[in-house]
Amino acid sequence: MKKRWLITGGSRGLGLALAEAVLAAGDRAVVTARDPSRLHHLVDRHGSAIRTARLDVTNSVAAACAVQVAKDAFGGLDVLVNNAGYGDVASVEDATLDDFRRQIETNLFGTIIMTKAAIPAMRAQRSGHIIQLSFVGGRIGAPGRAAYSAAKWGVEGFSESLALEMALVGVKVTLVEPGGFRTDFAGASTSLKEGRPEYDQVVGATVRKQRAYDGNQPGDPARAAQAIIRIASLESPPLRIALGTDAFAAIEHVDRTRLEERTRWRSLSTSTDYR
Repeated sequence: MKKRWLITGGSRGLGLALAEAVLAAGDRAVVTARDPSRLHHLVDRHGSAIRTARLDVTNSVAAACAVQVAKDAFGGLDVLVNNAGYGDVASVEDATLDDFRRQIETNLFGTIIMTKAAIPAMRAQRSGHIIQLSFVGGRIGAPGRAAYSAAKWGVEGFSESLALEMALVGVKVTLVEPGGFRTDFAGASTSLKEGRPEYDQVVGATVRKQRAYDGNQPGDPARAAQAIIRIASLESPPLRIALGTDAFAAIEHVDRTRLEERTRWRSLSTSTDYR
């Protein structure tokens, strides 16, 4: 059965790769961007199967309008992909409060705003799938990315709670946690600040690694798009799925370390109940 998608941040990166794959598969999609003119090539190629919408995900009115476009053009909405976002690199001390606010506003509140805009349509249908693009840094505190990780950890907690509620109305929720993919996320989408020498071993090292990493990431955006399409086709999709060998290995290692630490401190953890 063909699906009706709404994909945010569709003008580049994983969003664009997913939009191209969805449309090539014969599905229909509303694809959003801050500048919809960057999506004209998709309209030229796919005609009536695509609608575009101008969207800043932090604007609740624009979010509601994007969902309405899907309802008006396609009669409903089957899959929402919250992909829009960005992440800068800087130490906690060097990043300004405005840096924190902007990243949390876009990456966390943007996801909440878009999700809330889509829920009424999916609830009325008693069906749908909300796919949240998180990040390996949404499971692991990433050095130099405190603001981005704070936002993505928020997305993870929000989506866990959301999944419990949405299950009651037939709507699925999946967190997709990519590692490094060969998009411009490590390039034009990111501001890099090596900052103070005191933090060079983690923040400066992250900045240098990312500059060298750009264009050499192991992940293929086209393959990521196919994986997301497969997830959207499942009757019982996972709540979380890592994308990329790097993400899988990093999350597996950290989960094992956390379990070992929790076990090591079990006696102190359980010593606080009334006796």
